[in-house]
Amino acid sequence: MPFTPIHLGPGLALKALGGRHVSFMVFGGTQVLMDIEPLLGILQDTPVLHGMSHTLAGALAIGMLAGVIGKPVSWAVLRRLNIPHAPLTWTASFAGALLGSFSHIFLDAVMHADMRPWWPFRTDNPLLYLMGIDRLHLACALTGLLGLAVIALRAKRGRRG
Repeated sequence: MPFTPIHLGPGLALKALGGRHVSFMVFGGTQVLMDIEPLLGILQDTPVLHGMSHTLAGALAIGMLAGVIGKPVSWAVLRRLNIPHAPLTWTASFAGALLGSFSHIFLDAVMHADMRPWWPFRTDNPLLYLMGIDRLHLACALTGLLGLAVIALRAKRGRRG
């Protein structure tokens, strides 16, 4: 299923590690951009859903595009929704975008047989079935909970200090 929210778990962990230097909002937007190709494939009933966008080169291209558009789009959304936030830097935008696109490739490569992440250098997928899908989803959920806990603890500490 495209646009799976399970990808956001590792994003929360990466946000916890990177703090203000990683945009979780741009990370999330990048997940959607990564899955436009599979969505179109589903709508057109094509046999390969994870093509060029799900290669390292595709991830780099989508990550760079997401980094460029992520900062102004995130700023506009946060402003429109009147959500207070720290300034979003270009570093945070590109970090969120590139971490989002490359983590997406890794996570999808473990579970999608039609992926060729190292194309054109390799035509196989050595990550396929590295672990079961249930374990992969559990790992994503656990990293998300851990990241959320770290972020919450930091926020609580910041209010006290």
